[in-house]
Amino acid sequence: MAYFESKRVAGRHFLQIPGPSTVPDRILRAIDNPTMDHRGPDFGLLGKQVLAKIQTIFKTAQPVVIFPASGTGAWEAALCNTLSPGDRVLMCETGWFAHLWQEMAGRLGIVTDLVKTDWRRGADVEQIAERLAADRAHAIKAVAVVHNETSTGATSRIAEVRRAIDDAKHPALLLVDTISGLASVDYRHDEWGVDVTVSGSQKGLMLPPGLSFNAVSQKALKASEGAKLPRSFWDWKPMIAANATGYFPYTPATNLLYGLDTACDMLLEEGLDNVFARHERHAEATRRAVRHWGMEVQCQDPRHYSPVLTCVRLPEGHSANALRATILERFNMSLGNGLGQLNDRAFRIGHLGDFGDLQLMGTLSGVEMGLRAAGVPHSPGGAQAALDYLSGNA
Repeated sequence: MAYFESKRVAGRHFLQIPGPSTVPDRILRAIDNPTMDHRGPDFGLLGKQVLAKIQTIFKTAQPVVIFPASGTGAWEAALCNTLSPGDRVLMCETGWFAHLWQEMAGRLGIVTDLVKTDWRRGADVEQIAERLAADRAHAIKAVAVVHNETSTGATSRIAEVRRAIDDAKHPALLLVDTISGLASVDYRHDEWGVDVTVSGSQKGLMLPPGLSFNAVSQKALKASEGAKLPRSFWDWKPMIAANATGYFPYTPATNLLYGLDTACDMLLEEGLDNVFARHERHAEATRRAVRHWGMEVQCQDPRHYSPVLTCVRLPEGHSANALRATILERFNMSLGNGLGQLNDRAFRIGHLGDFGDLQLMGTLSGVEMGLRAAGVPHSPGGAQAALDYLSGNA
């Protein structure tokens, strides 16, 4: 059966979008195990094991609920388990995915107060603090922030958002989307006082799409008791009750849980701090290549540079979509497209997941060859600039 219509190009395909990331062979082999009885005794052991390991990745001792869904499902679960129709939520539009989360909230009957940005930095902590300080009646029930904005390559400072909430003595919940940040960027659900953390399987966890997560604080669980938004499939209560024995209230994505078990092992074997350092190193090498080419990184605040991806703005008058098409056709590499206001204006280089120095250099060489093939003005040698940095920073 043919799955792809693109012409045959020799060599492995470079999937350098910012997720789904390439699935390692070790995880593919785990997923390839026979499906077990999800009501049998062996599954209870698997469930308990996986649920304990994923808590370590989130850095939490609180429940982590696993849904058979994409990250969008976990967005909805975070909202409908904690809020009621007409509740106000303070959201920060850091990019396309923050915009989509806000749209979802509106469709669910939630009133959103929006802190806008220019899409070139993370969440505006100062504006969030001002809005909370002005809300003396505590009408705002939650603050919702995207940790790693996949459309722009900007990472928000979640610990500072928590501090802004606490300094204002505001009771609002803190809801955080780290769909593309988890297992790639340091993230601390408990230490940072996050009430609901949203994530997905297809980014730093190195799995195919299909699993999504809510890490849930005790404060969020308390809020769920009075939340009035309709929920059934997304309800935490039956999930957490069943998870106590390693099981799920409905059929789970069994084979993806095999993969998740192995993914957690791989991350813990490397060591989370080493994983984060590897991502930081590759991100810096990529930014050096981009600057050498004479182009702009979309994120302008060095405090917010993402270790997960780099969003690159092309010179005026040049099509990012045409460049991506050239690179795919000539060099068998997929790059992320520009989203929302960045459509055809920018492209995104993913450097996340099971990704090493040779993969990075292949990626940057492919971009540089593509710039030349597409006739995009640039200064040659960006890949060499990245190589020099990697060589000097083992």
